[in-house]
Amino acid sequence: MWNIPYSVDGQAQVVWVREVHSREITKAVTACPHMFQARIPKVFDSRVTAVGDRLFGSRIDSPDLDWRYRQDRMHCSPIDVPSSIAESVARYLAAFQLTFGAFDFAVTADGTWHFLECNPNGQWAWQPTGTTHRIAHAIADRLERGRDR
Repeated sequence: MWNIPYSVDGQAQVVWVREVHSREITKAVTACPHMFQARIPKVFDSRVTAVGDRLFGSRIDSPDLDWRYRQDRMHCSPIDVPSSIAESVARYLAAFQLTFGAFDFAVTADGTWHFLECNPNGQWAWQPTGTTHRIAHAIADRLERGRDR
C-alpha cells in the first residue's frame, strides 16, 4: 500500500490525490498544511528516477488521477526523457545538493511535461524489471564511487 500511516478515531486512513472543487475549500484548511495543484489534462504520467547524472524514465498509464490508487490498473513502460527535462532535473539536483530524486510529471497531449514534485527518497522498485535493475546498479555504482568521485 502506498501511504503514510494516518488514522482518524483509530481507523487507518489513506490519502490519495483527488480533484477538489473551490466550494470544498473552507476556512478549515487553515488548521493544517494542504497542497493544491492545478489539474493538468494529462495523457499519461511519468516518473523520472535520477541517480546522479543517470536518468531512468517510466511512462505511467492509469485510468485514475492518482496512479497509485489502483496499481492493478496501472501500466508502466520505459520512456525516453526529453533533453529539456534532463537539464531541468540536473539543475534541480544541483540546487538542492541531491544525488537521488524521483521526479513526477504529468504529460499532456502536446507533449508538454508538467513538473509535479520531486521525492528525494522516492520508491522505484515498482517500475519495469529492466528499469529497476538499472536503477539498483546505478545506486550501487554511486555508493561504490563515493560522494566526491
